[in-house]
Amino acid sequence: MSDAIKHECGVAFIRLRKPLEYYREKYGTYWYGIAKLQYLMTKQLNRGQDGAGMGVVKLHPEYGARYLARKRSASKTAIIDIFEEVGEALNEIPLEFRNDADYLRQHYPYAGEMLLGHLRYGTYGGNSIENIHPFLRQNNWMARNLMLAGNYNITNTDELFNALIDLGQQPKEKSDNVLMLEKIGHFIDEENQRLFGIFKSQGYSNLEITEKIKQELSLTNILKRSFKNVDGGYNMIGMLGHGDAFIIRDPAGIRPSHYYIDDEVVVVASERAAIQTAFNIYPEQVQELGPGNALIVKRDGDVEEVNILDPVERKSCSFERIYFSRGNDQAIYHERKELGRLLARPVMDLLDNDLVNTVFSYVPNTAATSFYGLIDGIHEIRRDLQADALSKIDVKNEPEKVREILSWRPRREKILVKDVKMRTFITNDTDRDDLVGHVYDITYGVVKSWNDTLVIMDDSVVRGTTLKKSILRILDRLEPKRIILVSSAPQIRYPDCYGIDMSRMGDFAAFSAAVALLKDKGLGEILRDTYAAAKLELEKPAEEQRCVVKDIYAPLTDAEVSKKIAEMLRPSDLKAEFDILFQSVDNLHEACPNDAGDWYFTGDYPTPGGNQVANRAYVYYIEGKKDRAY
Repeated sequence: MSDAIKHECGVAFIRLRKPLEYYREKYGTYWYGIAKLQYLMTKQLNRGQDGAGMGVVKLHPEYGARYLARKRSASKTAIIDIFEEVGEALNEIPLEFRNDADYLRQHYPYAGEMLLGHLRYGTYGGNSIENIHPFLRQNNWMARNLMLAGNYNITNTDELFNALIDLGQQPKEKSDNVLMLEKIGHFIDEENQRLFGIFKSQGYSNLEITEKIKQELSLTNILKRSFKNVDGGYNMIGMLGHGDAFIIRDPAGIRPSHYYIDDEVVVVASERAAIQTAFNIYPEQVQELGPGNALIVKRDGDVEEVNILDPVERKSCSFERIYFSRGNDQAIYHERKELGRLLARPVMDLLDNDLVNTVFSYVPNTAATSFYGLIDGIHEIRRDLQADALSKIDVKNEPEKVREILSWRPRREKILVKDVKMRTFITNDTDRDDLVGHVYDITYGVVKSWNDTLVIMDDSVVRGTTLKKSILRILDRLEPKRIILVSSAPQIRYPDCYGIDMSRMGDFAAFSAAVALLKDKGLGEILRDTYAAAKLELEKPAEEQRCVVKDIYAPLTDAEVSKKIAEMLRPSDLKAEFDILFQSVDNLHEACPNDAGDWYFTGDYPTPGGNQVANRAYVYYIEGKKDRAY
């Protein structure tokens, strides 16, 4: 993805199921859990580079001893900063006590059995330390403490805000972070109070009741009440102060969640490959948390996956497969290759099957896997072309022709090379764009001037800003006859509201092209009618709304929109011909059959809140508002 698009976020959780002494004896360190948490977070750095946080809960503290610890950083080197400070805290322990497990449990904040890590991309709300997970709700009763982190975006924050007010609370802000912390916290309090009343009536003392609540607290009850009427995508992790923990996933499976369990650890992460690498295990040993389910980890180490919310049609995010997730996951790797392979025939049609005068490459590096698939597909077509050509000549008597036909092959080259981003004091927009846009350099001497076509694979085209201001001009220096930009994703037409920084309609190249096409065709009334329809839809409850933005695209073909995008993104001084080829939605589903979340491309949102956000985003666009639509 040549455009810089951020998304929220990455999580990691470890529950040690043995005493700290066990890990010292087997692995030579008390800090096995901390080391693995750092590993999991580092291996998911692709999911967030604007900040990071970690939290620790100790299971059996003495009275008066600290049992909750948290460390957060909003720096660009957040993971390094956090674990350096964790190490510095250990250095403050007297040397003679650093191998004393009992002393460390009481005096070292991070000597705990439950560990939580989070990586953040700041798509909204700034990057101050207050916005960094995990969030903490504290109380003097252990079982009422909550530490919360996750990869989530909630669309109905207004509704949840008002619900908390109706409960008698006064939330300090309307962010989904605060609202979910307080909503879950409220039902933790109620569950505590319910159990207190039961045990009090049975004659137990307050101290006895506290211990019984730690054993009997029902996270299933708490989560069913807390997540009722929550609209959004989420992979959320909570740790309670007394030692219970939960991981919960939204009913459509929008955001990814994976876990691994053995007799030593319970491990959860956003990415399966991160768990595999950190614990050196096979992919089949890592489980996917089911949509609408929660993994409940009890204080005594028992683990159970339970259903909390009725699952709906699975709509796990296809952008995870195309771009966001780590490409070394075996399923994602093969899916990305298939995305490229399925584009081979359309590319060859655009080239009129001319391999001799075509150079293939890709941008950025994350598009390499799809590029390999594209080349594999072109090889398949090339073999058929060769077989057909050979069948039409006298093979025995035309050796030179045979050699020429057998020499046909795709010319693969590394054309674009990622370079350092330049900083400049120049404020003139034109000159500044010219300097700052030089993120990439090019490989000279592999393109025949004014003869070759350059085919460049990209993950997706969102805004197209980098293409227009930088990449196309850089490629044009090689003097190709033609440039074809190939997107492994379909046209991005609709806003996201589940954790990806794509919320404003006017930012999408496909939407801008559709608007321009309607005006060109004299169909501007569709824009006005859609605005009026969106306003009416927004007066309805979210569950009754339809996505009226689909009406914008209804009179247009995919080919028309693609052609207009190319026209609008083409720099005025570009000498080469320029075309864009997008993946089809049908091919996307063929390549990624288990991840049907395609609302960015189709407007088919998995929750009612998605339709509402799309309608509001369009109204904001027409009214010239720059606000985020959720």
